[in-house]
Order: sequence, then C-alpha cells, then structure tokens
Amino acid sequence: MEITHMFTPANVIAACLALFPFLAAAFFPLRFAGRARNFPAWLQLSCPTLLSLPYVLVTYFAGIFRWEWFALYAALPALVALLLSQAARVDKAQRGTWMDFLVLAALGLAVDLRWFEAAWPPHLAIFNKVLLLDAGIYGFILIRNLDGTGFDLRLRLRDAAIGLREFAIYTPIALALGLSLGFLHAHAVWPPLTSIAFAWIFTFFFIAVPEELFFRGWLQNLLERRTGRYPALLLTAVLFGLAHFNKRAVHFNWRYVLLAAIAGIFYGRAWRQHRRVAASAITHASVDAVWSLWLH
Repeated sequence: MEITHMFTPANVIAACLALFPFLAAAFFPLRFAGRARNFPAWLQLSCPTLLSLPYVLVTYFAGIFRWEWFALYAALPALVALLLSQAARVDKAQRGTWMDFLVLAALGLAVDLRWFEAAWPPHLAIFNKVLLLDAGIYGFILIRNLDGTGFDLRLRLRDAAIGLREFAIYTPIALALGLSLGFLHAHAVWPPLTSIAFAWIFTFFFIAVPEELFFRGWLQNLLERRTGRYPALLLTAVLFGLAHFNKRAVHFNWRYVLLAAIAGIFYGRAWRQHRRVAASAITHASVDAVWSLWLH
C-alpha cells in the first residue's frame, strides 16, 4: 500500500477517534473518568459500541467493509464493559474475578494471535490493537475503576529514573544471554538522532505503553491481590514471555520467549515501585529501541 493511500482523510479521522480514549485516559485521567461516570448506566455500557466507527471509516472507503466485522467491533467492547461492570458489582475489594481474567485472556489472545487483523487493509492492522486497547481502558479504568493501574503518562523525573535504572540492570544480562544464544546480532551503526528519537517515541506510545498497561497495570496488578508481589511478578513475566512465542519466527521462538520473560521481570519491577505504567514503559521502550536499532 502506498503511503499516500494510508493517510487518507477517512483514515486520519479514524486514527483520531481510535486514539482519543487512549490519550484522554493517559493525560487527563480524572476528567476522562469523571465525565463518563456521570452517564446513566445504560449509556456507560452502550458507549463502547462507538469504537466501531474507526472500522467503518477505514474499511468503507477502502471497499472492504463487512457487516460481521462491524458487529464484532461494536459488540465486543460493549461485552467487555458489561462483564467488568458485573465484576465491579460482585468484587468491591478488587481481588479479581473470573470475568476480569476472561476479559484479559480474550483481549490478549485476540492481539497476540491476530484474530481480527484480517478485517483491516494491509498495513493498517494497528487499528485492531488500538481499538482492543480502548475497550480494555474503558472497561478496566472507567467501568471497573481498577485501583493502582498507574496509567498516567504525565511523566515525572522519578519515572525516568526508575525506568532507566531497570534498563541499565537488564541490558548486560540481555547482551550476554542474547549474544551467546545467537538471538542478538550487534550492528556497528549510528543512525541519525532524529531516527533514534522517532524509534523511541513510536515504541513508547504504540508498543511499550499498551503492553505495559495490559501486563503490568491490569494483569500483574490483579495477580498481586491473589498471589502476592513476587509470584505475581514472576507469573506475569512468564506470560509476557510466552506472548512473544510467534514473533520473528514461524514456529515457537524459545529464545525470544526467554529474553522477553527476563525483561518482563525488570518491567514489572519498574511498574510496581510506584505503580506507574510510565516507568515500566520507559524501560520497555528503551530495550526495544536499542534492540531494533543496534541488535536486531
């Protein structure tokens, strides 16, 4: 697909609609949540159907609109909101219910196994990831009102200090293990500073923050209430590693799984110190940016 075909007016409007819940919750958390909670219950549960609008805009003008996909993108976010509203009603202590973990499993597997990406034109499947993230944000933050997620991207100096500290501790471990396993390959290049900055910022917002919100803000957060801090840290890291089993390989990529699981320990440590997604996302984005620029 030519780049000019990607940035059509319909696609740009769809991108703004898809990013609005993500950015509003990240930078205006109290205002975003407060407004929605003033809605009547029926409106709170029906609002997520609006997440189908980006699908309509992108696919209608691309000539690939399908009613079954529209129904899925309208119904799934509403179902997430309904399940989490029931979880909030029966689990006021927020220890986690089967409904919480069912929602996490469904959203995680849908992204990791690319269940719905066939709905989108080539090179625009990122819409799927963003819309499923929006469904989770709406459900867990607005409807479930889950404490301690730490989804606030108004960065603080201590976020950078903690994030870069964990990056510095993990880096020699990753280098030693990754190079010895043949997973990492050093490249003696120095891209322009603009390329380095773009790689880090893009990775931070579109890879690190979504994954850290899911694995640390929601999953590790809920598991801590059930199993304690250290079991939750290790279990989340293992699940994070397993989520990379099909990356960069046709079959089970055990090297990637191992390195990602170890990285997940340090991402989890960064998040849990002050329960801030921004801190673990800084670690995550730094690791991914260095890997993609110099070790890929």
